Amino acid sequence: MRNCLRITCLIVSLFLPLTAKAQAAFSLNAGDRVVFYGDSITDQRLYTVYIETYVVTRFPQLRATFVHSGWGGDRVSGGGGGPIDVRLERDVIPYQPTVMTIMLGMNDGGVRPFDEGLFAKYTQGYQHIVESVQKADPQIHLTLIQPSPYDDVTRPPGFEGGYNATLIRYAEWVKAYAQRIGATVADLNTPVVDVLKKANAIDPKLAQKIVPDRVHPGPDGHLIMAEAILKAWNAPATVTAVEINAAKRHVVRADNTEVERVVSHAGTLTWKQTDKALPMPFDLSNPMTTLVMRCSDFVQALDQEPLRVTRLKAEKYTLKIDDETIGTFTASQLAEGINLAELSTPMSKQAMAVETLTVKHNTVHYGRWRMIQVPLNGVTAPHLQTALNDLNTLDFELVEEQRAAALPKTHAYELVPQEIQATRR
Repeated sequence: MRNCLRITCLIVSLFLPLTAKAQAAFSLNAGDRVVFYGDSITDQRLYTVYIETYVVTRFPQLRATFVHSGWGGDRVSGGGGGPIDVRLERDVIPYQPTVMTIMLGMNDGGVRPFDEGLFAKYTQGYQHIVESVQKADPQIHLTLIQPSPYDDVTRPPGFEGGYNATLIRYAEWVKAYAQRIGATVADLNTPVVDVLKKANAIDPKLAQKIVPDRVHPGPDGHLIMAEAILKAWNAPATVTAVEINAAKRHVVRADNTEVERVVSHAGTLTWKQTDKALPMPFDLSNPMTTLVMRCSDFVQALDQEPLRVTRLKAEKYTLKIDDETIGTFTASQLAEGINLAELSTPMSKQAMAVETLTVKHNTVHYGRWRMIQVPLNGVTAPHLQTALNDLNTLDFELVEEQRAAALPKTHAYELVPQEIQATRR
């Protein structure tokens, strides 16, 4: 996703059923303030960026804000950024989060077989974190994250049973605790392990790069982690869904989009479309991304942008959007449905621009926090607060630019019979 290249991928000929099951509403609300809290895996700023990108592109009017507060090496007691109470008072509570995610455990377990003493410190410390933020805001919505895995799949465990077995014990407690206090729970262990197993069976060497050091997932491993959290938040699969009857020039279905001016002229079908959401940007020219997508349900679960056009007369058609050639498809493929989210389109390129701004504003926040606020704490330089304020303003401006970049645009669609397309060259 980050540093995306042009998407080149096979078409997945699928279309969501016309009578889809009703889904619970997405968990985030307009104006929500989300703080991601955790250790070095959160500090990588990958699954957090993917989640933010999804929310901004799928719900461009929501205007939720996101703050990264992960610190490498952290345990429930804190770490390099200070003791836990310092971390919470400085890195969480001032942002007045309405939603907070907590992901801890990788360091707490000690990379060793299950230890009752370490586990007791973990459960007590975890409860202290929750009680502290609930004291600051009793209405805060918590998402407790079951720790992501230590990779005992693509490489032999370092001891009998492996360290991930320890993390699973921690994860079981997190789930039970979340249920007890009425918090949302997200399992980041099981889906990543499932992908590791499937990928290892296909390409063992490439599978090792999903979690290259066995602890910190690479970008595509983080994509699966982001999916798990988004699923826990009831994230919808549909970007848009369109069906057009070409013979009648009739819009049969237009979900989360507006379709108008359907015209048929000399065999070519055209229409205008204004979508209310954008697809997730990812790079299927990257072998790692292709492997992870193959071994997961990310596209099916979160990235459906089906286009179906029925009753076409020619055998093959070239699809153009804003005069840009998207691909050539048979009439049967178009009747069955193509998933535009897996193709390079003006919409996917717009989403990539949004993600670029997501990365930039997170980088500004990180620099302000980790390079100025924390290391210069206690310094009495007269311009320090001015610098912090200016960086806050820059961060805000980038977020506004990010939101503007995600707003809907009207696109011109054209289905040209291949024989007509050939005469245009």
